[in-house]
Amino acid sequence: MQITVSGKQLDLSDALCTRVSAHLETIAAKYFGHAQEAQVTFSRARSFFTCDINLHAGRGLRLRGEGEALDANTAFDDAAEHIAKRLRRYRRRVNEHARDLASRERPEAARQFVLERANGETDPEAGNGEAAPNGAIARVVAEHPVEIGSLSVDEAVMQMDLADQPLLMFRNRESRTLNVVYRRSDGTVGWIDPGTAGSG
Repeated sequence: MQITVSGKQLDLSDALCTRVSAHLETIAAKYFGHAQEAQVTFSRARSFFTCDINLHAGRGLRLRGEGEALDANTAFDDAAEHIAKRLRRYRRRVNEHARDLASRERPEAARQFVLERANGETDPEAGNGEAAPNGAIARVVAEHPVEIGSLSVDEAVMQMDLADQPLLMFRNRESRTLNVVYRRSDGTVGWIDPGTAGSG
């Protein structure tokens, strides 16, 4: 697994980087043998250290863990435990469903764009080239390949939770339409299914 350890305006010791890499390799091997890459970023906020882990654990599966503590090692331990818990939950649910991951349909390829307003603020609701609320024009500042998997609604919610993302687009395995699940402001999960628009 390719692991990148970096600090935001922070010098990291070789011992910390070695410990981070070894620990993540152990977690990945224990819960998800073919993890591909991980980015670990340390920063400091006032008297606390923060650690952010983004793990690409496999095809279409990304996980995120965050930790905060008085020292960098403990902040990493906190973030790594979040990753381990999510991987344990993922493995348990996969076993409960008793599905062979290798036999699933290949996910669809797509592109994710990050937009920025002219004043430098990101505006996720403005389309490419559309006017942002302040009248400025949004522009594309980054794009990333993403995969749209063929999932059940339960699996989509699980993947959204594992990746700690506010929403997830997926191909509904039952209706074959593109669906979205998202985390509402009250903590519940919303589900958009255009396949049911004409019913009722």
